[in-house]
Amino acid sequence: MNEKLLGNISKYISLSLEEINLLEAFWSERTLDKGDYLLRNGSICRTDNYIVSGALKAFYINSDNGKEEILYFSIDDWWATDLHSFQKQTPSIYNIQALEETHLLQISRSDFEVMLAQIPKLERYFRLILEGYLGTLQRRIIQHQVFNAEQRYSDFIEKYPEISDKVPQYLIASYLGISPEFLSRIRKKQKNH
Repeated sequence: MNEKLLGNISKYISLSLEEINLLEAFWSERTLDKGDYLLRNGSICRTDNYIVSGALKAFYINSDNGKEEILYFSIDDWWATDLHSFQKQTPSIYNIQALEETHLLQISRSDFEVMLAQIPKLERYFRLILEGYLGTLQRRIIQHQVFNAEQRYSDFIEKYPEISDKVPQYLIASYLGISPEFLSRIRKKQKNH
């Protein structure tokens, strides 16, 4: 079994050797090259995806202006999945694409259900992961409504320094809801302080 995924799980719950051996049977490995899509708008998200290494962006295309709107980034030791599409097995409304070569562990929806039935304590692990994700989404909504662009950028850099090292600035600008030029001015201003 992949050591990174086991390490991630062990932050929340402990598994017996038997459970670890059982867990391994449910996952398959996949590698995406830079630019490859993990998921396309209109397709069903068939797998839950743990990132062993690499970087992905989740985005949709704004029908009003044709621009790419970044929903989230996922990097090493994170997850990248359209949860609604995966759970309901309905078409996704967004895309997930590799920003660099990305190594994944994947599990299908049916195998996910069987795995949870055979290793019930994983329910707790996935609940805790989901709670963390939900908290991050709530914080992002509040920030977009209350924080100005400079505050949003500062918070992003403080919380996710490893993403800013991997992801082009124009994509970070899209994530923050500002233009690349405005982000450049913010960065220049912060460097001068």
